[in-house]
Amino acid sequence: MTTTDQVREAYASVADLYIELFGTSGQVHADDLAFIRAHVAGRPGPVLDVGCGPGHLTDHLRSAGADATGLDVVGEFIAHARATYPDGSYLLGSMTDLPIADRRLAGVLSWGSVIHLPPDDLDDVLAEFRRVTRPGATMVFGIFVGDEVAAFDHKVITAFRWPVDAFVDRLARAGFAEVARLHRPADGVNRPHAAVAAVRA
Repeated sequence: MTTTDQVREAYASVADLYIELFGTSGQVHADDLAFIRAHVAGRPGPVLDVGCGPGHLTDHLRSAGADATGLDVVGEFIAHARATYPDGSYLLGSMTDLPIADRRLAGVLSWGSVIHLPPDDLDDVLAEFRRVTRPGATMVFGIFVGDEVAAFDHKVITAFRWPVDAFVDRLARAGFAEVARLHRPADGVNRPHAAVAAVRA
């Protein structure tokens, strides 16, 4: 079973609970929403919310004027997004094989969607992101952070922490140059995480 299959099955098994706990933009920290808007919403062209989950951030981008489409590997999330945000566009698919033409996108939001990738698999996904984005396109990633690249017991399925500089190095290797970052420490409920914005060279 591939990592994608494992992630799909794990999230499908808790989809209703996940939607209840995390399925609205009101449950996202205001600083994170502002970072996403600043670096993705104003892109002059189509943007893709990869790993969109219940569709709340895709809808948030659309409400900010972005031509945003959501994509997720979990059918239950896509069904919820289509029912809850009927004016939006949502696709069932995987970040490992995006159903998008070459150089189509002006931006990509990857908010927590790469956290379950084993580090050895990240480069192939970044190459896929590069394939579908235009030169100058902006990427925004949300990741968990730590002192070293390490797996941990995420409540749904194993996830990985990254030192921000190490993650940015991987982006650079794939052809994406960092333009901004946001770090938020643990707040008693949420683990420390970072947002990184990068531009496709």
